[in-house]
Amino acid sequence: MPRPRQSGRHRRPEPAVAPVGAPALVLAVAGTPGSATRALSDEVVSIARSELPGLDARIGYVDSDDTNHEFPSLQAVLAYAAEERAIREERARAAGSQEPPYDGPVAVVVPLLAGPDSALLRRIRQAVIDSRAAAELTDVLGPHPLLAEALHVRLSEAGLARADRARLFTVTTAADGIILASVGGDDAVQAAGITGMLLAARLAVPVMAAALDQEGAIAATAEELRSAGATQLALAPYLVGPELGEGLLDDAAKEADCPAAEALGAYPAIGKLALSKYMAALGITPPQQPTGAPQR
Repeated sequence: MPRPRQSGRHRRPEPAVAPVGAPALVLAVAGTPGSATRALSDEVVSIARSELPGLDARIGYVDSDDTNHEFPSLQAVLAYAAEERAIREERARAAGSQEPPYDGPVAVVVPLLAGPDSALLRRIRQAVIDSRAAAELTDVLGPHPLLAEALHVRLSEAGLARADRARLFTVTTAADGIILASVGGDDAVQAAGITGMLLAARLAVPVMAAALDQEGAIAATAEELRSAGATQLALAPYLVGPELGEGLLDDAAKEADCPAAEALGAYPAIGKLALSKYMAALGITPPQQPTGAPQR
């Protein structure tokens, strides 16, 4: 039997729906295109679609070119979105539509990056310009409390942190010092440090950010944590995954002489944060939880 519709203050909010004719969400994915990168990107896009029915979500690869139809470049995806918009408007005019043409962006580009990487962001911005499409580029996904949650989960999956402090699970390999590894130089380290403070509050252990792409930074951070009394360190990548160079994380773990957790990957928060950047760019307000409704 169908459940009766809830009413009053405990009624669940109606889900938001993508407006008709809304621009596409284009996920800008860095790194060498491949089956693993595509699977991860598809999962992130699937999460975003599930949160906003009707969403037109696409994937553009920063390190692809116009000849690679299996992994379309960001520039090609944006150019195609602009072409589709022009065709729709032409058909509407031919059909005698009196509706004024939509003057917003044809796409909102969301970088699939946890933190800022100036070199990568310059390339993404250049691809947007070269496409000649009226596209809007958002900020990266972090820092954000949901990323601290994702880091905690990845550490617990690797046996390097308790899954739940409140339940006092005993993990003999739990780290008493975390190196939060980022890529992108000083700006990336600073942004990772903000999320690191949230992670430290969750785990009740010191967390320090360091750059994977700065020589000696990981080793120096490991030494600083050990000097402060930490005896079991762990490396937590503040990275989604595709932007992580091959072998870089393994080398860093050896440099710090400690185990490492997996990258954030397609953790549900990644898709939700990508969608939140898109919705903020378009001024779409997510449904509010009714006052007094139980929190989940």
